[in-house]
Amino acid sequence: MSAAERLPFHDSALSTRKRIDDLLGRLTLDERIAMLHQYSPAVPRLGIAAFRTGSESLHGVAWLGLATVFPQAVGLGATWDEELVRRVAEATSVEQRAFHYHRPTMIGTGRGPNSLQAWAPVLNLLRDPRWGRNEEGYSEDPVHTARIGVAFCRGLTGDHHRFLRTAPVLKHFLAYNNEDDRCVTSSALRPRVLQEYDLAAFRPVVASGAATGAMAAYNLVNGRPCHVTPLIETELRRWAEPTGHELFVVSDAEAPSNLVDPEHYFDDHAESHAAALKAGIDSFTDHGEDSATPFGRLREALDRGLIDEADVNRAVRRQLEIRFRLGEFDPDLDPYAGIGPEVIDCAEHRALALQAATESVVLLRNTGLLPLDATRARRIAVIGPLADTLCEDWYSGTLPYQVTVADGLEAVLGDHDGEVVVADGADRVALRSRTSGELLGKTVFDVVDWGDGVLTFRSVENGRYLSLKRDDGSLAADQEQIKSWDVAETFRLVPVDDSVLFQNVLTGRYAVVDPVDGRVSVTAETPDAAERWEHELLRDGTAEALAAAVSSDVAVVVLGNHPLIHGRETEDRKGIALPPSQDSLLRAVAGVRRETALVVMSSYPYALDWADEHLPAVVWTSHGGQETGRALAAVLLGQAEPSGRLPQTWYRADDELPDPLDYDVIKAGWTYQYHRTPPLYPFGHGLSYTGFAHRDLVLSSATVTQDASVDVSVTLTNTGLRPGSEVVQLYVRALDARYEAPRLRLADFRKVGLAAGASRVLTFRLPADALSHWDVATGAFTVDPGHYEVLVARSAENVVLTAPLTVVGPAPSPRALVGHRVLAVDFDDYSAATIVDATRTTGDAVTPAEPGSASATLLFRSADLSGAVRVEAEIASDNGDPGERLEFWTDEGLLAEIPVPATGGRYEWTTASAELAVPAAGVHDLRVVLHGTFRLTGFRFSATG
Repeated sequence: MSAAERLPFHDSALSTRKRIDDLLGRLTLDERIAMLHQYSPAVPRLGIAAFRTGSESLHGVAWLGLATVFPQAVGLGATWDEELVRRVAEATSVEQRAFHYHRPTMIGTGRGPNSLQAWAPVLNLLRDPRWGRNEEGYSEDPVHTARIGVAFCRGLTGDHHRFLRTAPVLKHFLAYNNEDDRCVTSSALRPRVLQEYDLAAFRPVVASGAATGAMAAYNLVNGRPCHVTPLIETELRRWAEPTGHELFVVSDAEAPSNLVDPEHYFDDHAESHAAALKAGIDSFTDHGEDSATPFGRLREALDRGLIDEADVNRAVRRQLEIRFRLGEFDPDLDPYAGIGPEVIDCAEHRALALQAATESVVLLRNTGLLPLDATRARRIAVIGPLADTLCEDWYSGTLPYQVTVADGLEAVLGDHDGEVVVADGADRVALRSRTSGELLGKTVFDVVDWGDGVLTFRSVENGRYLSLKRDDGSLAADQEQIKSWDVAETFRLVPVDDSVLFQNVLTGRYAVVDPVDGRVSVTAETPDAAERWEHELLRDGTAEALAAAVSSDVAVVVLGNHPLIHGRETEDRKGIALPPSQDSLLRAVAGVRRETALVVMSSYPYALDWADEHLPAVVWTSHGGQETGRALAAVLLGQAEPSGRLPQTWYRADDELPDPLDYDVIKAGWTYQYHRTPPLYPFGHGLSYTGFAHRDLVLSSATVTQDASVDVSVTLTNTGLRPGSEVVQLYVRALDARYEAPRLRLADFRKVGLAAGASRVLTFRLPADALSHWDVATGAFTVDPGHYEVLVARSAENVVLTAPLTVVGPAPSPRALVGHRVLAVDFDDYSAATIVDATRTTGDAVTPAEPGSASATLLFRSADLSGAVRVEAEIASDNGDPGERLEFWTDEGLLAEIPVPATGGRYEWTTASAELAVPAAGVHDLRVVLHGTFRLTGFRFSATG
């Protein structure tokens, strides 16, 4: 565009707001509506390029080819190192810029360069270790998650005063922690859980100004889909207001369509898209590159009056602000223009990947076997399905190279004239057709059992995975990695008499052999139609592993998960036990080689009771990326300190975990804060090769007012003979709470490296609001006066120092009920109740969790009922059965009973009332009992009839 054609929105001297106003005014309405799709088209007449929201950047640039692969997010969380995480994100964003400038877009053509909007980090809390996407989050704790999240966002954005290097988008808002039926399940969050737990992970990151956007989650919260939740505006965007920037909120893939099918929350797509736009969704990731369908729905919504032009403009304005901040309209001022393609997987990023992988390793148990001495452990057997392979997960880039555990150990031992012997524990088998006599795939396979009978077959000839071709049902051993949305590389062998059937897990179909040409296809729908295969064991994998262990000085058994098998996006784990085949391999090896170290390489915790009792050493790492093996070798051989600490609780095998859909961390007993059974390995746990002493815990004051702070100091000393790192963890707990308080709660932490014998005084600023809880009576955070403890700990179960702290201030008053509307969800405790939506757009209601069975009870503690003579309740009921009623009780008996009338539907509300049996007086615990299937959103006591 010539200088004469330059328009005001090109003028970098103008404020961004004025430039956006100018550009917005030049776009036609249809052009603006088109910009609401993920693939925003170019506007050639204005010289505006196409724009695509979102590149996956969780632990390195994903889906665009070879790129530096850092440890999974849960591994980054295990480092507890904010500066390291910031540097990882910085490297990721630099590579994302390189892809943007120098590599074509991965999907489609003519859609412009790869996006500079980074869909990361994931701030969902790791409440349940069975969550299929456990690998994507940082920890189970909101303070830890928020701190690591801020660091990652700052690394992505860069520190330029005007331009973003990339624009981070927080995932996934909100309370998303199950994959099974994720698009139709509802996470019931009472206000305390909502405010103290789930929102607490997002709030500090948004308030810091480091985040530029957020992505709504697939699930529902309190009966309402996250894509239409009012929390986008009332919470997310409210937190961002002081930063001077609005958040650009995007949908998750296909989630706008889910509002109609499968959620059936709205009757048609025009209505659902309108509701999402008005709720705050600015970009619709729906129908892939088919912009026409979402455009048509939004255009129809506009024509029907469901949205207006102002709704469209508001969303487009937020997109344009991001694009201006990314420098799209100021190419001459672009501070990142010099980034070249050579930064992708450069030497600096490789070194950083090694550091991140090393710092993420957690030493769970050690009775002296580790660190290994390379001059004495001359021969090491590396055993197990992950001994000599690395895995990619769904959100990782393509590994530019792989340093496996075997590779890493071999490189070090080779310098000491030692050796590594590898035994993956896989059986080598031949499957021969009884029809043709030919081998399946014309080869023999090494078979790995990942649990639940799910197997992978790797060709001995080329080392590649056997894969189903879904277009014709044929098979080919042609996959170097298992990495696709629909995993076609997993199979089952189904015993039938003296033969087996060969079944694909994805399709459920069985292999058959064409009697004419002998071609194998996996097309049979039933076992009766399937081919019978003779199963011949050519090599016993366990026997080979035992031979390797017996002939070696030490055995390192590397077990864990494949990130695309059992526990992944769309699939939760059923339990936390190791696959039986892995467990039996471990026990067998330990039975012949006492010097056995277990390395768990996994996306999530396992129950390792037997290993903890019988093995001298247990180590955990996430799937740590390209440098995993070098990092583990450094830790195992003592070249590096095991400085990682667990970001979530590792439970015992016999610990009955709550139901995956029970999101009430308080009542269900989730995480270290509320779990009542001692875990195997607690949150924050991690051993060291050196020793640390904590002493002289000093508070600047023994008392604090409700709006003040105290300084907390502690002296840390490395008492060992080698340098090391310690994570000093500062917790707090209430000693005499009037509410169900956490057992303890993380308030601060710091990772510190010390030379042998060195000491350092650490100081923390502890604000009183670190002691706060959400007061349901006032609808705000409050710090109760009373007695608290400040704790310095090495983990949530290993407290080393405590100090008392007293909060002074006015005592909380009883809950005033008379003349005040009380929200039903603002209960102190409950039984057999669940939370649902009051309307499709706003408000919560309570209803019995199991309609037709036991009644639901809500408890409101310390309620002042003085002078109350009447109560009225806001009720919605589909049917108004004669037995449906609402009761109000105190310790003195039944106060009132309200028959529930039919209102015509769950969103049709009416007010029903009753006189109290006798006038109420004084402060009582009030119980509200719901009998029936109706909904209650609020009630009010009055002093007059």
